[in-house]
Amino acid sequence: MADEIAGVYRVESLEKYDLRDRVLIRAADLLFFMAITLIAKTLRWEVAGVEHLDAIISAGRQPVYCLWHDRIFAGTYFLRDRGIVVLTSQSKDGEYIARFLRRFGFGAVRGSSSRGGVKALVEMIRAMRRGLPMAFTVDGPRGPRYVAKAGPVLLAQKTGNPMLPFSVECKSFRTVKSWDRLQIPIPFTRALFIYSDPIDVPENSVVDEKRAELQAALDDLVKRGEEWRLRD
Repeated sequence: MADEIAGVYRVESLEKYDLRDRVLIRAADLLFFMAITLIAKTLRWEVAGVEHLDAIISAGRQPVYCLWHDRIFAGTYFLRDRGIVVLTSQSKDGEYIARFLRRFGFGAVRGSSSRGGVKALVEMIRAMRRGLPMAFTVDGPRGPRYVAKAGPVLLAQKTGNPMLPFSVECKSFRTVKSWDRLQIPIPFTRALFIYSDPIDVPENSVVDEKRAELQAALDDLVKRGEEWRLRD
């Protein structure tokens, strides 16, 4: 059991990649780690709704963290060093993402909705039953943007742990020209980290109804964040 838990935090070998890909993966890993660290260290944080996380932990449960893909830059830094396990794709992009996330104290399970998804979900269920918190970018890895997928619902249903939607809103940010319009905070800006009410998923739940509930919660967090950003 200890070996299984350690495995999600272990950096994987790059033997299956050629020399060019190994260099690119290591370079991207280091670049993203440094960029997130240097910028996010300067952010002035506010937190709302932390009582929702505290209630989950005090009840002896673990959260299934849920967030939109465009908020991962600041969200990764805020949630660092908590042992949270994330799902990353089996692609080369997924490789360097898994590596820099591990630098921030995250674990990683490899798979996606298109490749290795069932196997990855089984691994996440096992890890969560051993007491590890999980996280999903629920419209990732390729979109559609702001459309929640069923993965976190299934994980919550199988483990008895609640989904915990959250969002990050920055007063000032740049947007990358990518499918998710990734938000890169401007250094020294203010940032709001918002937890929503947990969403329980009983074993007899209708998955699509709970997915719609998750969608609504994340949409509401975006609205609340935008209202905060436009104040002052």
